Amino acid sequence: MDEMEPVFKALADPHRRLLLDRLHERDGQSLLELQGYLPMMTRFGVMKHLKLLEEAGLITTRKAGREKFHHLNPVPIQQLYDRWVSKYAKPWATAVVGLKYALEEPSMVETIAPVETTSHVLQVFIRTTPERLWQALTDGAITKLYFFGTSVDSTWKPGTPIRYLSADGNTTLDGEVLEIDPPRKLVTTFIPVWQGDEAQTSKVTYEIEPMGDACRLMLTHEDLVVGGPDETSVFHGWSKILSSLKTYLETGEPLELPAM
Repeated sequence: MDEMEPVFKALADPHRRLLLDRLHERDGQSLLELQGYLPMMTRFGVMKHLKLLEEAGLITTRKAGREKFHHLNPVPIQQLYDRWVSKYAKPWATAVVGLKYALEEPSMVETIAPVETTSHVLQVFIRTTPERLWQALTDGAITKLYFFGTSVDSTWKPGTPIRYLSADGNTTLDGEVLEIDPPRKLVTTFIPVWQGDEAQTSKVTYEIEPMGDACRLMLTHEDLVVGGPDETSVFHGWSKILSSLKTYLETGEPLELPAM
């Protein structure tokens, strides 16, 4: 079975598309909140739709106490786009999507309080070993193949800097290693230097879990200011990075992403 088949099946239902749209508007919602968008459907019916979305990899869940929160995972949609859309309509699609976000983002900033923060949880399953995946995350010669052309640089000790450097040697992304447990977990701060004075500090956690002949890579990006300059761009940027990382590790050929 084509690995994209569960994604197509999940997206075919309008109720599931509605749930994805509501998570895109505000990530990290509970079952009770999501049930409110489908008032004519039973709690069991909503749970069934969420289960199918999770099985397709389109959402992830995270528990906080007794509550379970649902997060949009855009990686499968990015993979679908990379496979079926980009090679046919990349120039046009890029222009139209760019226009969409340019028109929408100002209104988001105006209507949402800047002090509110949010988290995004993304996951991707990659046919590789934990050691090879860890190397791909921490080796600058490899990150430049899938991380918008940038090479990661760090001594990989807690408290030390971590930087992503462009081809001309400029720092595009800065941060600090907070926690490191190879090849299982890496936690860093995240400062998008390319945003200049608007750059804000957030936190990124990579978690690697072996699953048979594959690994699950869970990426959690916390402390993003709702409506801030990096919330939307970072969210869509990660989906491209993880999709390209998966392609590189499974085929040896990275996707073509423009440099940051």
